[in-house]
Amino acid sequence: MAISLKRRSEARPEPDSMTLVEHLTELRRRVVVCAVTFAVTATVSFLLYNWILVLLKHPYCQVEPHHCGFYITGPLDGLALRIKIAAYGGLFLASPVLLWELWRFITPGLNPKEKKYAIPFIVASILLFALGCVVAFLTFPHALNFLGTIGGPSLTQILDPTKYLSLIVLLMTVFGVTFEFPVLLVSLEVAGVLTPKQLSSWRRWAIVLIVVVAGVVTPSSDPFSMMAMAIPLYLFYELSIIVGKLIRR
Repeated sequence: MAISLKRRSEARPEPDSMTLVEHLTELRRRVVVCAVTFAVTATVSFLLYNWILVLLKHPYCQVEPHHCGFYITGPLDGLALRIKIAAYGGLFLASPVLLWELWRFITPGLNPKEKKYAIPFIVASILLFALGCVVAFLTFPHALNFLGTIGGPSLTQILDPTKYLSLIVLLMTVFGVTFEFPVLLVSLEVAGVLTPKQLSSWRRWAIVLIVVVAGVVTPSSDPFSMMAMAIPLYLFYELSIIVGKLIRR
């Protein structure tokens, strides 16, 4: 058995000596694993549809506690909503496996120094993205209240669950992506493209740019979501300066 294992490990090609076909075969194997994982998690989300819908509807029920029901206008709307929730939920549940397979695919091409920095950056990216989603979810009731009253008291609001789902998922995604801002800055500092001194000298312009970006990319366009995005981004900017100084030392 020991001889067999030794022969197998010796027969496995090194990353530097792998041919294009071997790289494509490795990529295909990773993609198949990701596809199967997503199919399983999407099925689980499809079965947990009612629980997920109640969770996503919670911000709406905070704004309208007595009548927070959804209304559909077509016979296929309910099925379409369940499929969308299954897809979003499956992608969320499968994300650890997807990231792991991506990491395993790119790891052989990294040198030891790059691997040393890659793991903290990946962990920080995952945590910051999750933090952005949580912040978006917590501020969403304020966004709904603002959007429901900005049209005036003469309007009666009847929410379409598909549009509601699209808005909350888009908001959480945008917050998650923008919260990767410090990872980008620290990466540029590690690469030598930026220095903490440069970032400190650009602080005033950074504040203006952060506020403008928060106003442009926020899907709900309400002031609460804009501030909930702009304030953390500025704090991340200052944190990036501190981390950059520590890395240079």
